[in-house]
Amino acid sequence: MGGAVRWRGLLAHGVAALFCAAILLPLLWLVRVALTDKLTAYKLPPEWVTPRLHNFVEIFTDYPFLTYFINSVVVAAGSTAVALPLAAMMAYAFARYDTGGLPLRLFVLSSQMLPPVILVLPLFALFLWAQLLNTWFALIIAHLTISLPFLSWLLVAFFQGDVRLLEQAARIDGATRFQAFLKVTLPVTAPGLLSAGLLAFILSWNEFLFVLILSGPQTNTLPVGLSAFQTQRGVELALLSAATLVAIAPVFVLLPFMRRYLIKGLSLGALK
Repeated sequence: MGGAVRWRGLLAHGVAALFCAAILLPLLWLVRVALTDKLTAYKLPPEWVTPRLHNFVEIFTDYPFLTYFINSVVVAAGSTAVALPLAAMMAYAFARYDTGGLPLRLFVLSSQMLPPVILVLPLFALFLWAQLLNTWFALIIAHLTISLPFLSWLLVAFFQGDVRLLEQAARIDGATRFQAFLKVTLPVTAPGLLSAGLLAFILSWNEFLFVLILSGPQTNTLPVGLSAFQTQRGVELALLSAATLVAIAPVFVLLPFMRRYLIKGLSLGALK
C-alpha cells in the first residue's frame, strides 16, 4: 500500500516536472539567444558564448522600443483604470438588483465571444470620422471592448455570497447602503478587484489586432513593435529575443500578485 502511494506521488511530481519544463525551456532558450550575438543566435545545435547585453542596448538605441514600451504602459493602465470601475458597477448591479436579468448578462457575455476582427472595422470607421486614429484614446476605448464584458462577469461572483451577508448585517446595524458599500463591500472585495485589474492590464498589454489597425508610428505598442524585427534580411532573432524578454517582464512581475489575490479572492477579504 505504501509503495503504491509512493509511486503515485512520484508520477504526480514527474508530470508536474514535465509541465514546468514545457514552460521554462522556451524561456531559457529565449534568454540564451538574447544574451548572444546575432550570428550565434541562428546556430544549431546551439553554441554557448560569453553573455553580452548589446542586444538589449541596440533595441533601445537603434529602434523606437522605448516609445513602444511607454505606449503599452499608457494604454494598458488607461484601459484598466476605465474598465475596472465600470465593470465593478455593472457586476454590483447584476449581483444586487439583477439588472436586466439573465438576458442582459448573456448579451454582455456574447459581446466577449465576438472575434475582434468583427469589431475592429467599425471602430476604425468611427475613429477615422472622429479623427482619433493613431491616438492613445482610440486604443483605450478599443481595449474596453475586450476587458469590460469579461471583467463584469468575473466580478459578479465577488459581490455575491459572503459579501451580501456582511452587507446585510451592516444595514441591520444602521448603515446606509452607501456606507455598507464603502466600509464593507469594497474592503471585502478588494482582492477580487485587484486581481481583475491585473487581468485587465495583461489583456490590454498583450493585445495586437486593435493596435495594428488603429495605431500608427507614434502610438504602436509592444506587440506591434516586435514585428519591426522582421526585416528584408529575415528575422533579427537575437534582437527579437531581447525585445520579447523586455516585453514580457512586466507581465511576469504582475503574475504572482494576480495568482495570490485571484486564489484567495473573496474569502481572504472576508477574513480580513
